[in-house]
Amino acid sequence: MSDTHSLPAVSISQRLAQGIVDARPEQSPDARATGRRMLLDIAGIAIAARAQPYVHACLEALDQNGPCTVFGHARRLGAEGAAFVNGTAAHGEDFDDTYEGGPVHAGVVIVPALLATAERHGLSGADFLRGLAVGAEVMCRLCAVAPTKVHKAGFHPTAIFGVFGAVAGIGAALRLGAQPLTDAFGIAGSLSSGIIEYLADGSWTKRLHPGWAAQSGYRAVRLAMVGFKGPRTVFEGSHGVFHGFANTLDGDFEAMLDGFGEKWIWPGIAFKPYACGTMCHPYIDCAREFGKLGLDPAAIAAIECEAAEGVLHRLWEPLALKQSPPNGYAAKFSVPYAVAVAILRGDAGLGEYDDEIVKDPAIVALARKVTYVVDPANPYPRQFTGHVKVTLTDGKVHEFRQGYFKGGVDHPLGDDELTRKFQANCAYGGLAPAESQALLAHIDAAFDSAKVDFSPFAR
Repeated sequence: MSDTHSLPAVSISQRLAQGIVDARPEQSPDARATGRRMLLDIAGIAIAARAQPYVHACLEALDQNGPCTVFGHARRLGAEGAAFVNGTAAHGEDFDDTYEGGPVHAGVVIVPALLATAERHGLSGADFLRGLAVGAEVMCRLCAVAPTKVHKAGFHPTAIFGVFGAVAGIGAALRLGAQPLTDAFGIAGSLSSGIIEYLADGSWTKRLHPGWAAQSGYRAVRLAMVGFKGPRTVFEGSHGVFHGFANTLDGDFEAMLDGFGEKWIWPGIAFKPYACGTMCHPYIDCAREFGKLGLDPAAIAAIECEAAEGVLHRLWEPLALKQSPPNGYAAKFSVPYAVAVAILRGDAGLGEYDDEIVKDPAIVALARKVTYVVDPANPYPRQFTGHVKVTLTDGKVHEFRQGYFKGGVDHPLGDDELTRKFQANCAYGGLAPAESQALLAHIDAAFDSAKVDFSPFAR
C-alpha cells in the first residue's frame, strides 16, 4: 500500500477533474464542426460493419436490452451494451479517426460512449457535443505523457486511454463535480485493458478494445456517481496507469495538463481515407503514385521503404508474416501488403482487405518483395511519413516520398470527401441512398436537438 504521507496535496486526476468542470468547449470555434465530422465518420463506419460476424457475435453475447441505439440494427440495448457494440463495430475495419500524436483512436470510443449516455439519460445535443469535445481532448492529451511507451509495453493506447477519455466525456456531459470525476478516473484505472497480441494472427480482439473502453468508462462514472471510491493518484502513482501500462514513473503530466480547457487539440484529429492502420497510409499514397506510371508489376525486382523504429513491431515484423498476412484483418497492419495492394489495385478500401483479396497470389508475390530500412530521423509519432523506392529488373529506380498522411493535419479530408466516405460506408452496409441521406440530415441537426435520439435509424 502506498505511503499516504507521500501523496501529493492535489493529484493529477484532481487537477484534470477540476479542469473538466471549468472547461467551456462550446466556446471553441472548431468544436461543432469537429464533433459533426467525428459523429458522421463513426456512424458510417459502424453501419459498414453491421453485417460482419464480429458485430453479430457481440450482439449475441449481450442479454440486456434497453433504450440505446446500435447503428444499423433494430435491437436496442442498455447504455453499456450499446457503447460496447457501437465501439467494436466502428473500429472493426480500422477505418476510424486517428490522433497523430498518439496514435490513438478517439472517436471510436467517445462517440459510442456519449451517444449511449445521451440516449440513456435524456441529454440535449449541447450536452452531447460538450461530452464529445472533452472526452476526445482528454484521450488525445494522455498521449503526451509517455509517447510510444504504451505500445512498446505491449498494450493498445486506444484501449488504455479510451476508458479515461470516456470518463471525462461522460462526466462532462452529465455535469459531474470534481470529486465524482476524480473517483471515476480512479475506478477507470482498474477497468483499463487491451493487449496487442492480435498482431500475431489477425484475430479479433483489437476490434473490441474501443467498445470495452466506452462501456467501462460509463460503468466507472455510474459507480462514482453513487459514491464508489477510486485512487486519486491513478495516473502518477507508484502502482498507477503509466507504471502498469507504460513501464514508467517519469510521465510528463504537465504536457497533458498545459492549457487544458483553453487550447483545444482534438480538432487536429485525422480522418482516414484508407481502411487500415494509419501509419500505412503515406506508404499507400507513395505506392499509388508509382502505380500511375503504368509499368508492368512483373518488372519490379525489389521495393524498399524507410520506416520509423517505433512502428516496426506492429507494421513490419515479423517480416515474413507481414509479407503474407493470414487474413484481411492481419493485412490491415502490414505495410508490405498495403504497398502491394495499392500498386496492383490502386486503392486500399474496405474491399482490398477481404480475405480472398489478401490471398491473391499476385499481391502476395509483390508483397514479398517489400522490405524496409530504419530511418533514425523519422519524426514518428509527431508525424506519419511514407517512402517507397522501387527497383526494376532493368536497374531503373523510381522513388517516392510523402511527409504526411492524407487525412491528417497537413492534408485533411474536406467535408465533401468525408461525406462521400460516409455515403460509401452506408452503401457498403446495405443502406439505401435515401436512408443514408436522412441519417446525414439527423447528424447535421444533432447538436441542436433538445434530446438526443437516433432510434429512428435503428433497423
